[in-house]
Amino acid sequence: MSRAARRAAGPAAGGPADAATDRGGALRVGISSCLLGRPVRWNAGHKRDAYITDTLGQWFEWVPVCPEEELGLGVPRETLRLEGDPEAPRLVFRNTRTDFTGRMADWSQARVAGLAGLDLCGYILKSDSPSCGMERVKVIGPSMGAGKKGVGIFARALMERLPLLPVEEDGRLHDPRLRENFIERVFAYRRLRDLLAERLTVGRLVEFHTRHKLLILSHSTEHYRALGGLVAGGTSLPPRALAERYAEMFMAALKIKATPRKHANVLQHLLGYMKDDLMPDDKEEILAAIDDCRREQAPLVVPLALLRHHLRRLKVEYILDQTYLSPHPRELMLRNHV
Repeated sequence: MSRAARRAAGPAAGGPADAATDRGGALRVGISSCLLGRPVRWNAGHKRDAYITDTLGQWFEWVPVCPEEELGLGVPRETLRLEGDPEAPRLVFRNTRTDFTGRMADWSQARVAGLAGLDLCGYILKSDSPSCGMERVKVIGPSMGAGKKGVGIFARALMERLPLLPVEEDGRLHDPRLRENFIERVFAYRRLRDLLAERLTVGRLVEFHTRHKLLILSHSTEHYRALGGLVAGGTSLPPRALAERYAEMFMAALKIKATPRKHANVLQHLLGYMKDDLMPDDKEEILAAIDDCRREQAPLVVPLALLRHHLRRLKVEYILDQTYLSPHPRELMLRNHV
């Protein structure tokens, strides 16, 4: 369904993730322009990614950025590379040796400051780029040897200025678990920003945290306990400090990858809320599906479908309100592959 069609139809029913798109449009996500098919690369080419444009494009409103083109280096242009210290590399033209480090750093700071005011919910960067690479960018050392230890200059400025923003590279989105993790974080960040957009009260934070408890648990038991303690003692902190601390810990928790074993633990929790009301055959079927998921012999969607059916049948409202059941639009079918 297109964005226009979703707006016309109104919010879809079915789970907490729908709240993320109730605001009247798609979620705004920054992106390297070449990934949308724009001919801005050094050779006037592009790196259009069909999954990004055709699938995610139905849910995300793109904010395209090409640091090298916007800096005025021209299209086509000589190739750039990083040289020197991986922690503070220089950005230079490969052949003419023109150094753009200072110009790119200054431009990046200004561009990111502008992006900070655009209500972004995520960012997708072009991998291996000396300006946009998120990690493992080739850096030429003093002896002209190459090591993949760098970060693109614009990417570094972006992640330093917006440390909670979900950021991922195009290539990593082809890994089903990394893809699901990133998109889950994008929708979670939207809900978090909506929470913090108004005056935060302990009551509103408790409500938000309660709905996200099992989602947090699927990523990190340590953060699950720490966030629970933070919320329980919320009145001891000024509202601003409480909001900042919770946001930092919440996004840090979701950045930790969920695994089949962690999901199995959460699924067992879900089962525990209705085990006394299930017929023995139904319980046995669910337990078998959870074990298949834990051993990676079935995708997460299989035990979730069984549990969701019985939760609705038994009207377990507390659990039906858990974001874990629908952290992102089901049309994306992300949990069919994890």
